Amino acid sequence: MVAEKKNFKHDDIETLRSRVIVGRDRVTSTAGTDYPHNYPGVDLAFDMDTFKEKFQIKINRITKTDMEFDMIGVDAALANAFRRILIAEVPTMAISNVFVMNNTGVVVDEVLAHRLGLVPILADPTMFDFKTKEDTPTDLNTIVFKLFAKCTHNPNAKHGETDPAKLYNNSSVYSGDLVWDPKGEQAERFKDCPIKPVYDDIVLTKLRPGQEVDLEVHCEKGLGQDHAKWSPVATASYRLLPEIVVDGEITGEDAVKFQGCFPEGVVDVVEENGVKKAVVVNPRKDTVSREVLRHPEFEDRVKLRRVRDHFIFTIESVGSIAPQDLFVQAVQVLFDKCQQVRDVLEATAEPYGDVQMS
Repeated sequence: MVAEKKNFKHDDIETLRSRVIVGRDRVTSTAGTDYPHNYPGVDLAFDMDTFKEKFQIKINRITKTDMEFDMIGVDAALANAFRRILIAEVPTMAISNVFVMNNTGVVVDEVLAHRLGLVPILADPTMFDFKTKEDTPTDLNTIVFKLFAKCTHNPNAKHGETDPAKLYNNSSVYSGDLVWDPKGEQAERFKDCPIKPVYDDIVLTKLRPGQEVDLEVHCEKGLGQDHAKWSPVATASYRLLPEIVVDGEITGEDAVKFQGCFPEGVVDVVEENGVKKAVVVNPRKDTVSREVLRHPEFEDRVKLRRVRDHFIFTIESVGSIAPQDLFVQAVQVLFDKCQQVRDVLEATAEPYGDVQMS
């Protein structure tokens, strides 16, 4: 965002409270200070009505695997809680057991099992139960895939061909070669969305004539905090909204130089009455590289900040769960955690009679 120039210094209370200050060689005002009695005459006590009024979610982009949205009006602790939950506490289905009947390829059993475990599986985890060590596999807690591939010479290959994909059959074994083996009522339950790997082109192993792989894998429900293969996201991250404050106008050749200090799209150079003028048009694209502060002519005319409670959130799903559904599930996980704490506090306060939880 582009701030209005009220106080060009960084010393007013509102700036120190609501902005992270980016200097040439340091970053200051990084810690949140929004708590009661910290600033004289400013009431910073938490109020639910005020929170509801200020809190916003603005969705900027959604694709099959990616989502970017702005989360406004929350503290970094809450934004980071969502990030950590997305990475580690939203359940998915993943391959947990590999039963190898035969593997004569160059990739040894342990490495092949590891590669299989990291293949994302397209299956709704809410339709399955967690499986403990004491539980036996059932159609409610386990998904079964089978894989058999044998490499042979391709009789139709041209003389002198050197490409293994054309010279041999099954020279490479892919995730798409995994065949779902429905158990119990799974075929009926998932008839509208058959279970399969999210991507069919992940290379698992390579074979040459006479080599084969024959195995069975079992998928179970789990959490990313136990193993990365259960994490539903490739990445979940956020950054604070950049803010660029300019003192006066930057014109002439300085405008062109000023534009070059930022990534493309942050600053435009326009002509007004035949004079070039730099205009900040989209500061959210800025990476806050601080390149502009290296130049003496700009150092005292430009201030770089980040808005403390405006988070640009990015979710990149591995494909097993849509990114917008991932965030909803992360919110539910946090809600359940809060409810657990509330229940414990109420149980603890019960012997004291009139203590109430609001």
